[in-house]
Amino acid sequence: MLDILRFRNDFETMTGTDESSIKPTDLRGILKYVPMFRDHVFVIALDGSLVAHENFQNVLLDIAVLRSLNIKMVLVHGVGQQLNALSEARATPITNAHGEGPTDSSTLELATEATALVSLQIMQGLTRNGLRCALSNGVRSKEVGIVKGADQLCSGKVDKLDISLFNSLLNANTIPIVTPIAFNREGASLRINSDLLAAELAAQLDASKLIYMTSHAGIEVDNQPLTNLPVGELEALLQNAPDSIADRLFSKAQHAVQAIHAGTPRAHILDGRLFGALLNEIFDKVGIGTMVYSNDYQSIRRAVKADAYSIYNITRNGVRSETLRDRSQPAIEADIHNFLVYEIDGSIVGCVHLQSYDDDAVIEIGSVYVQPFYQNKGVGRRMVEYAETDATERGARRVIALTTQATNFFVKLCGFDEGQCDDLPVARKADYLENGRNSKILYKDL
Repeated sequence: MLDILRFRNDFETMTGTDESSIKPTDLRGILKYVPMFRDHVFVIALDGSLVAHENFQNVLLDIAVLRSLNIKMVLVHGVGQQLNALSEARATPITNAHGEGPTDSSTLELATEATALVSLQIMQGLTRNGLRCALSNGVRSKEVGIVKGADQLCSGKVDKLDISLFNSLLNANTIPIVTPIAFNREGASLRINSDLLAAELAAQLDASKLIYMTSHAGIEVDNQPLTNLPVGELEALLQNAPDSIADRLFSKAQHAVQAIHAGTPRAHILDGRLFGALLNEIFDKVGIGTMVYSNDYQSIRRAVKADAYSIYNITRNGVRSETLRDRSQPAIEADIHNFLVYEIDGSIVGCVHLQSYDDDAVIEIGSVYVQPFYQNKGVGRRMVEYAETDATERGARRVIALTTQATNFFVKLCGFDEGQCDDLPVARKADYLENGRNSKILYKDL
């Protein structure tokens, strides 16, 4: 958390919004995040209620920080609060405020006016932060039609996204701003639910994150916040206990599931009214909202005795290159309960070994190996993330890794820091000094 606050303060200094000086220790906190999401695409959905909130200028500053890290962003905004305000001011009834039902012509007219106001506010804020942005007609809509016997009138859904246009803007360091009003083939305006629109964009732009920023806390059940939620569990909640999800978050939960099934690895729902919410959700170990993640982790399981032969075989290349320590098949079998394996179509393509020290206070992540065909496809990173989650659930305060050739992987992709021999548990330190491998010592506090 401290590095994130330093990171933001450093950006404020560099952009002239604060007079404090940058310290080398603060820069180190910034630089370790630079490679993590460089050139990734984030789709950020901004509720109209958040745009109207006093903290929105801080949200825009956080977006500027992310752009400084070469993260590409698409902003999608809603207009629910503004539409309600216009309805009240004009004494004009509306059919729905949030694009979740029929939209009659008078509601569409007010929604179009609200959209212009909100888009202008966002563009002004981005301009103040020195960011390029653009509105476009990159979304083509079509009528929803009749649903369960009810004509949805001027409500629309996505017909086509001009992905080449969006990519051109992103590659030109320009943030596309996408509104909930889109045109059909004939040029007629239709109202689209902004949560749906953001999910469609995330999927088709191959975004690594879909982020819903709202004026509500993340998903809670029985007053308990759900910080890390597998998509399967969220689907079960939507189906079996829909009343447990707050009304204003229900649409976001539904479309988060949709985006993940379409290939987006992560969807986040967070309260943008909190200072630094966006940076903390992305970079802090715990986060402040709800992260919904794909079922890639379901490919990872605890190893069983029958896996020992496969683990032995796939790790031989690593042993020959001295990347991994040599373990015989009997030794692997005897220690099989400490292995995790990554399985695709019934075949084991990767493994990782977890060794506990100091009554589970420290856990070593070792023997991380992925078959060559599956390397550079995120398998190793997902196994390490899973191992960290497993360690956290066991009460570990720190994970360590010792490596001779994978330092960049652990530091740049997995967020580890380089340590020293004295950072090792006593039992592991003795083995380290005896084996003579001179491995780099890396650690990550949980």
